[in-house]
Amino acid sequence: MSSQPTQSKTIRAQLLTDMKDGAYADCQRLPRESVLAEKLGISRTQLRDILASLEREGFITRRHGVGTIINRHVLNVQTRMDIEVEFLDMIRQSGFEPAVAYVRVTEGTADEKIAAQLRIEEGTPVIRVSRLCTADGRPAIYCEDVMEKALAKGNYTIKDLKLPIFHFLQQFCGINPYLDLTDLRPAVADAALAEIFQVPIGTPLLNMDEVDFDIDGNPVFCSNEYFADGIFRHTVMRKKL
Repeated sequence: MSSQPTQSKTIRAQLLTDMKDGAYADCQRLPRESVLAEKLGISRTQLRDILASLEREGFITRRHGVGTIINRHVLNVQTRMDIEVEFLDMIRQSGFEPAVAYVRVTEGTADEKIAAQLRIEEGTPVIRVSRLCTADGRPAIYCEDVMEKALAKGNYTIKDLKLPIFHFLQQFCGINPYLDLTDLRPAVADAALAEIFQVPIGTPLLNMDEVDFDIDGNPVFCSNEYFADGIFRHTVMRKKL
């Protein structure tokens, strides 16, 4: 039997699908909590936790005396920058066929920037995973993930490192990234990026320079990501608190 966190994650995904193009695609509101919990086969407490997470991300709004309103203007957004989504899912959500062109794993040492981001000494051994994802065969996302080598435990292989880094960290490091801080900036393709993206030097790109932290605030990996122009429409949802 699935654990409750896994079950909640599955039901949460099911509810999102049902609101977008399933049972509730033509509804303005979700059913009452008692009815919805019974339909989903879960307790009302578990359902409230799921609804709370959907509300935090703007997909629904709960109002006393009104019910649970479905926010279609938020549901219809293709790519949310404020929600962590794996690259292939991001490409798929944008209407393209995703694929991984290559994953390259190298070992090295932390330079000044990486050392500062990961709070380690310069020269500390690190693992770098470079990944190129395509959209309908076109280079779309290039990413370099860097983690301290000492974090990796057990008998892992190069094949394991080719998994999305979140899976590797959970399986071989016992780490669950909790949040990330990302600097967004415009960039242009230098010679190396122009070759990767198969575009002229100087072509506009979007750069995301990210550091992920565990729940205790410790940096666990950093990531430098580049997104091709004209494939994604990145949207950020900001709520007035």
